[in-house]
Amino acid sequence: MRLIGRDLPGAECGEYRDVHVAVQCGPAPEAAVRADATEAVFAFEVSVTPAPDGTPDFKGPHVQGRRGERFFYLTWGELPPGGEFAMFRRAKLWFADLPPAGVAAGRVVGTVGLTDGEGMPVCAGVRPPGVVWEAG
Repeated sequence: MRLIGRDLPGAECGEYRDVHVAVQCGPAPEAAVRADATEAVFAFEVSVTPAPDGTPDFKGPHVQGRRGERFFYLTWGELPPGGEFAMFRRAKLWFADLPPAGVAAGRVVGTVGLTDGEGMPVCAGVRPPGVVWEAG
């Protein structure tokens, strides 16, 4: 799986400084990108197995949620030089929105805008058309 984030909000957003975005792996941020970058690219592996009802089930360290409701997070936080990542919001993206052809082929690429209408980091649920998924 590969996700390309564009239109990042900047390293200073509202009251936040040294803003970074990362994909969440288990409880921790992974591959943090400063929010003033041109784009943020996240690539990670997800395994797919058939659920008892025949639908795809997604598993791996980046996968969150119960079967049938699986998702992953992009997490936003402040990350000062030499400091710890301090999360202040997250965006949730659902595996159910992935194109079946991409899931079957084992390759999916998504593009998502990372700034909301108020100039802040995008958060809450992000579903199409807010994210565009393609078989890669």
